[in-house]
Amino acid sequence: QVELTESGGGSVQAGDSLTLRCFAPGFISRSYSMAWFRQAPGQEREEIATIIHDGFIRYSDSVKGRFTLSRDNAEKTLYLQLNNLKPEDTAMYLCAAKMSQWDDYNYWGQGTQVTVSA
Repeated sequence: QVELTESGGGSVQAGDSLTLRCFAPGFISRSYSMAWFRQAPGQEREEIATIIHDGFIRYSDSVKGRFTLSRDNAEKTLYLQLNNLKPEDTAMYLCAAKMSQWDDYNYWGQGTQVTVSA
């Protein structure tokens, strides 16, 4: 399978938490780098959490310390735990994959919406 399917978004209040999921049967446990992106209306798409196939994880400054990326190989799912959500976290969250960390992302999910109210 070559697909990415996000879920877990929703409408929450500031300070709440959400767990986003990316079902990725064609990528996890294989030599792909994967990442979570987010994009708010009128804003540039932002890469916020990345895992290279060897397990190295990095975060953008905007989410570092609040969001946690993890991978479950058995479930073929990439997770993003969002803690202490803020209104500025409101965005469409997308899962992406690529063959090499040095290449552009060429596989994308449809996204899951996260809306945070003050």
